[in-house]
Amino acid sequence: MPNESPTSRWLVTTAWLAERLGTPATVIVDGSFYLPAMKRDAAAEYLAGHIPGAVRFDIDAISDHSNPLPHMLPDNKQFASEVGALGIADSDTIVVYDGAGMFSAPRVWWTFRLFGAENVFILDGGFPKWKAERRPVETGPVKRAPRTFEARKAGDIVASLDAVRAALQSKSTQVVDARPADRFVGAAPEPRAGVRSGHMPGAFNVPSSAMVENGSLASPEKLRAAFAAGNVDLDRPIITSCGSGVSAATLWLALDALGKEPKALYDGSWSEWGARDDLPVEPKA
Repeated sequence: MPNESPTSRWLVTTAWLAERLGTPATVIVDGSFYLPAMKRDAAAEYLAGHIPGAVRFDIDAISDHSNPLPHMLPDNKQFASEVGALGIADSDTIVVYDGAGMFSAPRVWWTFRLFGAENVFILDGGFPKWKAERRPVETGPVKRAPRTFEARKAGDIVASLDAVRAALQSKSTQVVDARPADRFVGAAPEPRAGVRSGHMPGAFNVPSSAMVENGSLASPEKLRAAFAAGNVDLDRPIITSCGSGVSAATLWLALDALGKEPKALYDGSWSEWGARDDLPVEPKA
């Protein structure tokens, strides 16, 4: 098992990956995704340049299309079918990266692990670091031969709205929101139409940006300091949340690096809670 990073057992270095380019047992996945405000086109950027051999994992495409919420998790059958078609088996060594450095790759990593893949890793520093080191880049689409992915979802690490509501009411589990502080306190509008500003009463705020430094996972000391600043008790159970379930996975990666793997991730996150008028919000409008 690769373990090139002192920060997390799930991170690999650009040098480690460069040595394995083209090896059949290593599948490279471009998991780039951007918020509308970022004004970036993940599909176009992938075609314009990616790590050689990388296939593109589109979190909006490989999602539950019957759910009106953004990129909610698909079921086992859909995930197995679409990921197998990309040429990925659950037994492969999978390395995920994104074009921002460390933004959406943790969500793709977490999703693969959720569906049963065990050897899934994140490229520390992502595509920006790869390019900065002048490593090889290729353009255009990548087509791998189809593989069989045996999907087996560990559903107990996905928190439902009811589970989150119960955790907030009983205070038995901490709900930690990874959105930026200005959105958490309601001072900045939400990027999605119809979603209120503010946060769940009783939730804690630890912005995912505090987990990342120059496109890499921050040091354990900085991670601990960020959770302490958010008044989060690392010795108590945690459900991670964010805007739509993406940066919540960055918190998951950080907590795992500290030996404090979360209890669950709230897939609906604020895009679900904030869109419902029957759920309380702070600060009150």
